[in-house]
Amino acid sequence: MFKYTRSILSEKCPRCHQGDMFTHKWYQLGSNNKMVDQCPVCEQRTQLEPGFYHGTGYVSYALTVGFSIITFSAWIATTGIGLKDGRIFYWLLSNIVLLVLLQPFFMRWSRMLWLSWFFHDDDKFHQPKEIGVAPVVKK
Repeated sequence: MFKYTRSILSEKCPRCHQGDMFTHKWYQLGSNNKMVDQCPVCEQRTQLEPGFYHGTGYVSYALTVGFSIITFSAWIATTGIGLKDGRIFYWLLSNIVLLVLLQPFFMRWSRMLWLSWFFHDDDKFHQPKEIGVAPVVKK
C-alpha cells in the first residue's frame, strides 16, 4: 500500500513504480497534464483506449470534496463554527484559494489514480520488454 501511494504522489508508473508518467513538471501550466505514451521503463501504455481519462473528472471531484471536508473539519477544530460572526467566510475564501492553487496536483493525481485502477486490464495485450532479445520482424 505504501508503494502504491508513493507511486501515485510521485507520479510514477503504477506497474513498475519507476517511470515518470508526465512529460512536463506540474508548474508548466500550459502542458502540465500531458502524459507519456508509454512508461519508459516497463512500456505500460497510458492511453488504454480513446476517451480513457474522461472518468478522471469524477476522481478529481472526489479529491477536491475530500480536501474541502478535511479543511473544513480542521477549521471547526481550531476556530469553531462562525456562522453568526462570519468566520466561516474566511474558511470559504481560503479553501477556494487552496483549491485553485492545488488544482494541477488534483488533476494529475486523479489521472494517476484512474490509470492505476485500470492498468491491470491491459496485461493481456501488453508484452513486457525483454532485455537482450531482438524483436521479431514479420515479412
